[in-house]
Amino acid sequence: QVQLVESGGGSVQAGGSLRLSCAASGDTYSSNCMGWFRQAPGKEREGVAAIYGSSGVTYYADSVKGRFTISQDRAKNTVYLQMSSLKPEDTAMYYCAANRRSSSMTIIRALSGLTYDYWGQGTQVTVSS
Repeated sequence: QVQLVESGGGSVQAGGSLRLSCAASGDTYSSNCMGWFRQAPGKEREGVAAIYGSSGVTYYADSVKGRFTISQDRAKNTVYLQMSSLKPEDTAMYYCAANRRSSSMTIIRALSGLTYDYWGQGTQVTVSS
């Protein structure tokens, strides 16, 4: 089992920045891919970014590419999502997710919620215009 706790959400004006953190505990050695997802009211869950393996291969949704950066600190079992140039359409609940060890990964799988086995409770991000 892996437990995930997100933090760092809040309210910010358009153009601002936030950094989300996801602290993992439990059987973290079994998590080989970590992802960030978001869901706005009335919309489907969207894969935002993911990071895979010890080498840290990263994947991004087109909607956030160039503005968001995912990173990891394996010593701290923590994954980060640095969000810059935020837009009102980035407003959503952001969730961290962990995947049991996978031998390979593609961008489609990395940004699909079906790939992940464990989920955090979420942290709200609100961007005002």
